[in-house]
Amino acid sequence: MEDENSAPTTSTMQCRSLHGLHKPPTPSGERRFLIFLAFSLLWSFADGAFDYADALSKSLLYFESQRSGRLPYNQRVNWRDHSGLTDGLEQGVDLVGGYYDAGDHVKFGLPMAFTITMLSWSVIEYRREIEAAGELEHALEAIKWGTDYFIKAHTSPNVLWAEVGDGDTDHYCWQRPEDMTTSRQAYKIDEKKPGSDLAGETAAAMAAASIVFRKTNSHYSHLLLHHAQQLFEFGDKFRGKYDASVGTVKSYYASVSGYKDELLWAALWLFEATDNQQYLEYVVNKAHCFGGIGWAISEFSWDVKYAGVQLMASKFLMQGRHQNKEQTKILKQYQSKAEYYLCTILNKNNASNVDRTPAGLLFIRQWNNMQYVSTASFLLTVYSDYLRRSNLHLNCPTGPVDPDDLFILAKQQIDYILGSNPMNMSYFVGFGSKFPTRVHHRGASIVSYRENKAFIGCTQGYDNWYGKGDRNPNVVVGALVGGPDCQDNFADERGNYMQTEACTYNTAPLVGIFAKLSQFEGSDPGRTRSDQLLHASY
Repeated sequence: MEDENSAPTTSTMQCRSLHGLHKPPTPSGERRFLIFLAFSLLWSFADGAFDYADALSKSLLYFESQRSGRLPYNQRVNWRDHSGLTDGLEQGVDLVGGYYDAGDHVKFGLPMAFTITMLSWSVIEYRREIEAAGELEHALEAIKWGTDYFIKAHTSPNVLWAEVGDGDTDHYCWQRPEDMTTSRQAYKIDEKKPGSDLAGETAAAMAAASIVFRKTNSHYSHLLLHHAQQLFEFGDKFRGKYDASVGTVKSYYASVSGYKDELLWAALWLFEATDNQQYLEYVVNKAHCFGGIGWAISEFSWDVKYAGVQLMASKFLMQGRHQNKEQTKILKQYQSKAEYYLCTILNKNNASNVDRTPAGLLFIRQWNNMQYVSTASFLLTVYSDYLRRSNLHLNCPTGPVDPDDLFILAKQQIDYILGSNPMNMSYFVGFGSKFPTRVHHRGASIVSYRENKAFIGCTQGYDNWYGKGDRNPNVVVGALVGGPDCQDNFADERGNYMQTEACTYNTAPLVGIFAKLSQFEGSDPGRTRSDQLLHASY
């Protein structure tokens, strides 16, 4: 991700008094949902339905474009090759692998971990749908590519390697990852230089992934859970923000929200993975002092986890996994904050609501706004399911909201991403007939290493490739770019990184939503579409 002059800030808006959840008086949630789907499908076909199964396939293909390390024999993105093969060598540790976060070649631990958490959550919620689309193997591969790296990076109980590469030197160069000549310095957190936010998010990712692999690879699942528990203990015992210990990250992924949301987030995922009440007790006991029931916010991102924390706590409440009155009381307070977030997204708060563009796209901020759209759409989708299973409504200050309304908004946002917008532009690269062709991405904008192995240096890349007005020679299929401005305008220019750069955490939440939407199509569920994609060049 390119350097941000203005880092994201956590909203300080406080939650209005909400009235909880009430059972709907008329037909059952399941019946209402079927009625909604019937009308929704009729509308979609009339408007020109999108191929969500194809979008699902392409979303998973994207992560192969972002791989660092030695690529496997079954690598499908054929314009990429091996890279970063000496990562960690100077520090005497094997840090080969993992993902590049965006259009550059730094491996940032915090956004990478959030990416894996969201991929895992997608599989946990929509495994059946992903499998029906023939994409489960690819989803598991995408997750394991990240968790294998985290296992390497967690070299001892209280040591976690936080970053490989230097954003400052990396951004002076415009090179393919296969040609990298920039610093591969590695940075770590430990007892003396803590990073509770990074440790917490990595613990959450590994705990969530342990659930994903529980049935298919029990040994690996147990290994991930062991690392998750150690990382949580490390982050909780030695508290501090990781950007205070790894100063080089401040210009790129500063921890504005602090570490308390990540510790709550990790505890919830560990409770989900183990059903051990000590983790739920942690979330209950720390609810006040860690801001879990104090912050009412309007975004969910790699930095700010409170909305995710509040929704997961609400799920446990609806599932009846609490054991005493105090837990019930506190979980209901978490739920009220979750409802505030959802009502804000739905434009159903009396005062503060999330802005929208004239065409209806949620708009949080101008830099990479689509990351907030994808995470909001995911939370709307899963919470709609939670409400429906419990036969409940969401109550907002403007009145009760049916679960279907949450999903309708999520679908509208996804359809905007895929092309239902004033630009008639798919902001999901490689999907549809019109999509960004000058994505701010070093590897995609330079001739493929497999096609031309001649070395391309830092300035040569800028001189010969960055400034060219031509389309990128390689297509980053499945990348979700930053997207349009607040007036639905978009400039497809390589230097316009606020709008044309894509990040792994943009696409990760889409996997689950695409999977859910794909079940309503009349496509062949057994066919693996991504194996038939052409991913080389225009």
